[in-house]
Amino acid sequence: METARILIYDGSFNGFLTSVFKAFDEKIVVSDIQSNAISQSGLFSETETVFTQMDLAKRVWNGIQRKSNLAIKNIYFAFLSGQKGIELQLYRYILKLFAKKQSIATDYADEIVMKISQLAKSVGREKHRMEAFVRFQLTQDGIYFANIEPDFDVLPLISKHFRSRYADQQWIIYDVKRKYGLFYNMESVEIVTLDLEEVYTNSIQKNKAFTNEEYDYQDLWNDYFKSTNIKSRINKKLHTQHVPKRYWKYLSEKKEAV
Repeated sequence: METARILIYDGSFNGFLTSVFKAFDEKIVVSDIQSNAISQSGLFSETETVFTQMDLAKRVWNGIQRKSNLAIKNIYFAFLSGQKGIELQLYRYILKLFAKKQSIATDYADEIVMKISQLAKSVGREKHRMEAFVRFQLTQDGIYFANIEPDFDVLPLISKHFRSRYADQQWIIYDVKRKYGLFYNMESVEIVTLDLEEVYTNSIQKNKAFTNEEYDYQDLWNDYFKSTNIKSRINKKLHTQHVPKRYWKYLSEKKEAV
């Protein structure tokens, strides 16, 4: 009987897909697939490091996409959830997908399919919230900067939106929880890491990193925000459902509420 193996990859989505290819190609009995950042040895399993190969990852991506566009979207979004053990769940999902002629992506009676679908929806919801809640501040260097702290790793999903919407200015969106960000230089988007001295929230105290003009614009925006509110029609419960309090510290219109 073949010994089960734990496949160790580099933590990237392409690394995960390469691991899936290797498991299929070599008919490996997989006990787990783990990122090298958090890998742990199994008591009855051998470990094997898988090196990312873009051509193999692309073959897996294309194979899944031919089976179902919904399936490949759900797999990618669920992967970005970063949930513990998500790789093995996705591997089992992919096994089921290729075992049947018809797509399983909408077979919600299946526990794994339902779990992956729910995770994908949660990540998609966070993506839309980040597209709505990002607030840039103009730095002294002429770069528009925004901190975010999403529940999931949605930076790869929002890059296209902000590149299209703010194509005429340099900007950085930085995920303080995962300690990396996106930098747009008006030509391309690059992944960056920063040694931040502090997390820049919407504090009423001015910060020397940003221009005075930036704070003038924020004051104008806050005045407009307050003037459009009708106190008698405020529904705080509904408002916090749409704009959860965990995002308020990054919203300039919430300075007085934080």
